[in-house]
Amino acid sequence: MISQPDILVVGGGLGGVAAALAACRAGRTVVLTEETDWIGGQLTSQAVPPDEHPWVEQFGVTASYRALRAAIRGYYRDWYPLRAEAAALPALNPGAGRVSKLCAEPRVALAALEALLAPHRSAGRLTLLTEHRPVAAETDGDTVRSVTLEDLRGGGRRTFTASYVLDATETGELLELAGVEYALGAESRAEFGEPHAPEQADPLNQQGITFCFALSHHEGEDHTIERPADYDFWRAYTPDFWPGPLLGFLAPDPRSLEAVARTFVPNPDIDPLAVSADQSADAGDKELFGFRRILARKLHRDGAFDSDITLVNWPLNDYWLKPLIGAGEQTAAEAVREARELSLSVLYWLQTEAPRPDGGTGFPGLRPRPDVMGTEDGLAKAPYVRESRRIKAVTTVTEHDVAIDLVGPTGGTRHRDSVGVGSYRIDLHPSTGGDNYIDIGSVPFEIPLGALIPRRTRNLLPAAKNIGTTHITNGCYRLHPVEWNIGEVAGALAAHCLDEGVEPYEVQAEEKRFDTFAALLERAGVERHWPRVRGY
Repeated sequence: MISQPDILVVGGGLGGVAAALAACRAGRTVVLTEETDWIGGQLTSQAVPPDEHPWVEQFGVTASYRALRAAIRGYYRDWYPLRAEAAALPALNPGAGRVSKLCAEPRVALAALEALLAPHRSAGRLTLLTEHRPVAAETDGDTVRSVTLEDLRGGGRRTFTASYVLDATETGELLELAGVEYALGAESRAEFGEPHAPEQADPLNQQGITFCFALSHHEGEDHTIERPADYDFWRAYTPDFWPGPLLGFLAPDPRSLEAVARTFVPNPDIDPLAVSADQSADAGDKELFGFRRILARKLHRDGAFDSDITLVNWPLNDYWLKPLIGAGEQTAAEAVREARELSLSVLYWLQTEAPRPDGGTGFPGLRPRPDVMGTEDGLAKAPYVRESRRIKAVTTVTEHDVAIDLVGPTGGTRHRDSVGVGSYRIDLHPSTGGDNYIDIGSVPFEIPLGALIPRRTRNLLPAAKNIGTTHITNGCYRLHPVEWNIGEVAGALAAHCLDEGVEPYEVQAEEKRFDTFAALLERAGVERHWPRVRGY
C-alpha cells in the first residue's frame, strides 16, 4: 500500500473514481478511499440510474465518462442473452427506463468502474481502500497535512499524508474536518439575489435523501416482507404540501406542483426498443414501474428472465423530516434509520395496499432484490444524497448563471475558465425546511474552475457535489456526468500542479497557466463549451 501518495482521494463515488483515474493517467500515485464496499456512489451503492441530458449520445460529457458508458453496454453485450437487434444497438439502454438513455443494474456499473481502475491498481499507482471513513484531518495554516481514516471492517485507523487531498465524499466531510470554509443548506435570497432562494438562510434546509431499492414482479407468488416497525406512521403521514398521503400514487408534478396520479403496471407489454428516454420532451415519471427500470426482460431471448427489474426512487420514498448534515451525529443516524423505514414501508404498502389496475389491492408478487443491491434487505447500501457541504469558492455559480427565466433558452454564463459542461433542470426535491419541489428550466452550463478553488485552503480540492454552487444551482450540478467531470478535473488539476510546481489558484487566476491546463483537458477529451443548444 502507498503510505504517502501524491494524491489522496477521499470518497469513492463517481467524482472520486474519475479523480483517481485522471491522476493515475498523469502518472501520479493515488490512494482512493470509500466508506461502503462498492465504489461508484450514486450510480452503484446509492443505486440511481444516471440522470443525463438529452444530447449525451452525441456530446456534452467527457471522453472518460463516455468510456464508462461504453463499458456498461459492453458488459451486457458480452454476458447477457440479448436479442440480436438489441445487442446491435450502439445506444443500447439495458433497462429501457425513461429516466436515462442508459439504465443499468448497479452491479454492472460497479464491474465497469472496477475495470477502469484495474490497470492502475496492477501497476501499483492506485491503492483502493473500501469501508474506510475519514475521521480527522491535520492542518497547518492553509494546508492540509494529513487525513486519518477509520477501517470500518477491520478496525483501527490509518493516517495518510499527501501533496493534494481531494474531498469526493457524499457530504463534503473533509471540508468540516479540515476547517475549510463551506456553505450548507439554503442561502438567503439577499446573499446572491436568487429568485428561488428563501428570505432567510437555513443551513438545515437540505434536499431530502432516498433509500432506493430494486423490485421484480412474479405474478402468483407472495414475497410480502415483514410489516415495518414504522409502517403505521408512514401510512398515515400526509405532508402539508402534498395532495394526499405520501404512501399513494397521487403526488405533485415537480414542474407545476399540480396533483398528478402516477400509474404502476409491473412488467408492461410494450417493446422496450420502442421506449424513448428524453426528459426534455417528457419527464417520463408518471408511469412508475418503467421510469427507472434497470433490466427489461423483452430485450433478451425468450425465457431468459421472468420479470423486469425496476428501481424505486419515486416521490413516495423521498425522506425530508430530518437533515442528514449539520445537526449532529444522532440526528444524522435518525435520518438514515427513518429513511430506511420509509422505503421499507413503501415496499410493504405496494405489496399489501396499493391499488391495482384490476380494482384489487396489493402486489404480493413484488420481490425485493437483495442480490441486485448487494444488501440483506434489498435497500441500497447508502442513501442517495442530493446535497452536500459546498466550498466557499473563488467562483459561486448562482441561479443568474443558469435559469432559463433569467438568461433565456440559449443564454447562460460563458466562463473564461470553463473546465467542463453539463445540463439538467434545476431540480430540487422536497426539503427538510418544508419546501415542495423547486424544478425550473435551466440552460446547458459550463463548470468554472473557480468553483473548484477554495478561497483559502491551498491543497484541498472538491471532487464531487461540493463545489461552489448554491442550494439552488446544486439542483442542476449534482447529476452523474457533472460529478464525474468535476472529479476528473480535480484529479487532473492536482497532478498538473505537481508536474508544474504551481498551485490551483494560480492555474485559475493566470491566463497563460490556465490555457496550458485547458489544453491538457481538451487532449484528454474534456469538452469545455457547448454547441448552440436550447435549455429545457
